[in-house]
Amino acid sequence: MIDRPANPNRTEVLTWSDVDRVIDKLAPRIRAVATFSTMIMITRGGVIPGGLLAEALDIRNVLTAAVDFPSKAAGLMAWPQFLQFPDDSLVTTRRVLVVDDVWGTGRTSVAVRERLLAASATPYNCVLHYNPYRSLFENEKPDFYGDITDAYIVYPWEIDRGMRDMDVSVPLAN
Repeated sequence: MIDRPANPNRTEVLTWSDVDRVIDKLAPRIRAVATFSTMIMITRGGVIPGGLLAEALDIRNVLTAAVDFPSKAAGLMAWPQFLQFPDDSLVTTRRVLVVDDVWGTGRTSVAVRERLLAASATPYNCVLHYNPYRSLFENEKPDFYGDITDAYIVYPWEIDRGMRDMDVSVPLAN
């Protein structure tokens, strides 16, 4: 069991330089394990990191998956609804890099991975940040992650979306 952080409500605001640093850490780790011809970016959080990684890794077959979970009243273990997902013929027998921004509870990444396994693909989950303290999957983690965190991460592309009441002028210390 993972010890919970002392301050579970900590927020960390990242700059574009911080994101570049994480991408620069991730790309060689991914290249060292496998070559990918196909990527699935999980919307919305995985679109920008996926684009950056697709460019860094020269992945040209870039697809998207949109996953929704029922309201909180349904509980954390509710079955996902796939609003958008590539046709099985686009992923069958392929090694697929699945990209999202963060693995918090892990539900979205695991749901996409399981759907790809059912389509006879070989999925690898990749996130910029892995939060093992929030994960619902004690014995699982992403195949690739840039950093481990206990914070709520605010990415530079999110600052204008619902962040107007926060002081985001200076990133918080790690």
